[in-house]
Amino acid sequence: MAKLHNPNPDETKSAADPAWECESKGACELKAHGRFADRFMPHILNLYGSCAKANDFDMYAPNASFEDPLTHAQGVKQIKSAFYSLSKVFGESRIVEYHIQESEIAPGKKEILIDNKQHYKILGRNIEMISLIKLYVVKGKIVRHEDWWDKKPLKNRDTVSFPLVGRLMEMGRRGLMLTTHAMMGFGKDPDSH
Repeated sequence: MAKLHNPNPDETKSAADPAWECESKGACELKAHGRFADRFMPHILNLYGSCAKANDFDMYAPNASFEDPLTHAQGVKQIKSAFYSLSKVFGESRIVEYHIQESEIAPGKKEILIDNKQHYKILGRNIEMISLIKLYVVKGKIVRHEDWWDKKPLKNRDTVSFPLVGRLMEMGRRGLMLTTHAMMGFGKDPDSH
């Protein structure tokens, strides 16, 4: 795993980043100038480091989803709520080590795996967690972001023995996300007025 010594948050706006090209419709797309993961990794580090800015979410498609064992966010505003809430729950949070594997699964479609170690502090207690972040990218935008804690697949109706139990787990994650979304101002950026 690559050890991070001093990750610098990327505070440039996506429109000013030459890797981002905007069409006349206003939709921005990250053009391939090397590995896609190299372009968005500073933004992922910001999300997990509780220092996300509005432009860190430009890498997501409008209808993208995020899912971990606790929450299931649908759309960029809910994804914002999920990550903006980290600083409310944890005294510290960040990815401390990571290794990236990127594969093209079809023309214009990529799967990116980020094998990583995360650090959290809650109630003065340090917690280290191994995780596998799976990103599915279509035409330069993340459409699905999964965080597999302890590298275990997310439990749902397709991955557990009893589909009804899996469905109840899915509903619980959605319910927790909707509660978090409401508490976080429905995806409002903290620096907006």
